[in-house]
Amino acid sequence: MKFIPITLLLFLFFQPAVQAQATGSRYIWTPQELENANTAKNTSYLNEEEKKIVFYMNLARTDGEKFFNTFFQDFVNAYNAEMQQYSNYEELRVNRKDKYYRGLQQDLKGVKGLPLFSPDETLTWIAQQHTKDMNKNNIAGHHSSDGRSPQDRISKYYAGRAMAETLAFGFSKGLANVSMLLLDKGVPDLGHRRTILGTSYKLRLVGVNIRQHPEYKYCAAVDFISSPPQ
Repeated sequence: MKFIPITLLLFLFFQPAVQAQATGSRYIWTPQELENANTAKNTSYLNEEEKKIVFYMNLARTDGEKFFNTFFQDFVNAYNAEMQQYSNYEELRVNRKDKYYRGLQQDLKGVKGLPLFSPDETLTWIAQQHTKDMNKNNIAGHHSSDGRSPQDRISKYYAGRAMAETLAFGFSKGLANVSMLLLDKGVPDLGHRRTILGTSYKLRLVGVNIRQHPEYKYCAAVDFISSPPQ
């Protein structure tokens, strides 16, 4: 059984309000692209922001350069404006000159037409159990309060599949979670970015949950597995 690295993203601030719009003469999303990316639209077990996590990950895989120049820029503009109220703004802001921003820009240029993620109800239930545990016990990590790892939790239901888990803290909105996971600021191995944009392990199904957290206000878990063996 193959496993890709399990990664964690931690931010210690609140979520700004974001209304992302795709604009710009060179970067217009077609109705068909938007429809294709919205694979979670009819799921009853995801709320609207959880559906948007799937949607924005799929848009980044559909056309990385277009995503970077539309929705990601909308997020950065709104987020940086919100962060100006804090004394440590220079530390919190998304710096368009730093290596994480420029690295993401370069990486997304090479992304086009990748297979899309689809939601999975059982995997979402697994993600929900972990966010409930983190909320109840005020923990922030991949291991459950009883010591179980993501592999333990996921392989119980999906043995023999490639899997991954990404966690983010501090954001209630789908676009914010996806944008910060892709940016991967402060994560040297860029594990979140590689998971969302990767193809090597053929990750296709996702489970998503956003929940309140006692210390970081919100936590989000996104679990991934590969397609069933042929």
